[in-house]
Amino acid sequence: MKENWGKSKPWSIMLSALIIMALAVTGCGGNNDKGSSASPSASVSPSESSTPSESGEPAESESNAPAEKVKLEFWAQKFEESTDAWFKKWTDEFNKTHENIEIKLTIVPGDAWAQKMKAAQAAGKAPDIKTISYGNIANGAKMGEILPLNDLIDATAFDDLYDNVKEFVTVGDKYYAYPKLVEPSAVLFYRKDMFKEAGLDPEKPPTTWAEVLEYGKKLTKKGVFGFSIAQNAADLGWSSWGLQYNAAGHLAITDDWSKADINNDGYKSVFNFYQQAYQSGIMPKQQLAGYTDIKPFGEGKLAMQVIGSWAIGQLRNSYKNILDNVGIAPMASIDGDQTKPTATLGGWTLAVDGKSEHAQEAASYISYLLAGDPNIMIDFFKGSQFSKFSARKSVDEAMKVDVDASKDTWRALVAEKVIPYAKAEPIYPWDISFALSTGIESAMRGTSVDKAIAKAEKDINDFITKSKLAGTNPKS
Repeated sequence: MKENWGKSKPWSIMLSALIIMALAVTGCGGNNDKGSSASPSASVSPSESSTPSESGEPAESESNAPAEKVKLEFWAQKFEESTDAWFKKWTDEFNKTHENIEIKLTIVPGDAWAQKMKAAQAAGKAPDIKTISYGNIANGAKMGEILPLNDLIDATAFDDLYDNVKEFVTVGDKYYAYPKLVEPSAVLFYRKDMFKEAGLDPEKPPTTWAEVLEYGKKLTKKGVFGFSIAQNAADLGWSSWGLQYNAAGHLAITDDWSKADINNDGYKSVFNFYQQAYQSGIMPKQQLAGYTDIKPFGEGKLAMQVIGSWAIGQLRNSYKNILDNVGIAPMASIDGDQTKPTATLGGWTLAVDGKSEHAQEAASYISYLLAGDPNIMIDFFKGSQFSKFSARKSVDEAMKVDVDASKDTWRALVAEKVIPYAKAEPIYPWDISFALSTGIESAMRGTSVDKAIAKAEKDINDFITKSKLAGTNPKS
């Protein structure tokens, strides 16, 4: 058909037609989704595209060819089945509605992630988009492994984030990732029926550390411990960050990472609280389960348990028979001021790989999935049984009128009374948190608080010196 058209038209008419077609394609480029910008036809001049073939027939104009589809790799760490299903559902929906971009989703098991990513980066085949935790963003930005998003995602998307979460994804004046969710590390779960039996008001959970110890004694009885919180160094290392902020106003080292900052009244209060809770007998001598497991509480062996918000899902899935007797509250503060942080926020984001050749298209996917229609994220939070929380104001506003979300009082309490006051997890090496938590565990088991702090201080400073950590904070 093209041959007949070429032979029957004078060349001047053919050239004019091709110019009009080329201009039309160029003009439409900005109206397509961002994937169309990758079409080579959009950048070819009319004269270049209308070069006739040696046979005298016009060459097939590139502007007539369909825009080439941009294909992107997206790696997501494997979490709950509901999370994997949500990624697949909305990635499929994105692919259906964006004809010039195709996202290939790969779910990678957590224990294989580091090795697989390292091999891909070495081979120059790292995915265009990847999940990344808040704690890895600053170092990822410093190493050039992820790109800033300021020029790739509309600024209003970042304005929609809660102020205390913005800093989680910021290095300098650049945003390097977009949040998917936040999870507070410490929330107080308590048994209302046991409160009544002990003569305590089930609507008034403890708000100070002193009340936690007092209530714990009243609630402890044969077969039931009044209180549980992390009690080994591995769990204490991260679950105690919120209480460190609460009592000391900062974490374990100075902002320039030059030395430990724990030999002070704030940290002595933290060590004392854990020591008194353990030594008073309101906690089991051997932990009944890891910090992340609500099982002992669900089985009636604990009256109060400090655990992260993920326990909401555990209770709703496995211990439905006790839900009416469960209360939730912010973890108590050292002095009862519950606008002070008692938890840190972990969670996950999406970022664009530092070497992606299609950064704009990758950012378009992130914007669609995480920063666009609030109902997409509400769908995710429903799947998590509202045990995870939004970093976006507009999503929380939408949940207030959602039929299911608006009825969930646990969700509302955590969203309104824990998330706004929570802090970011530290980005310094884990060795520092572990040295500190080893000191807390030592104090719980009988070492004096002063000796335990002195040992932790020395271990932290030795690590800083050995690893030449001073002055390397990527956010300072």
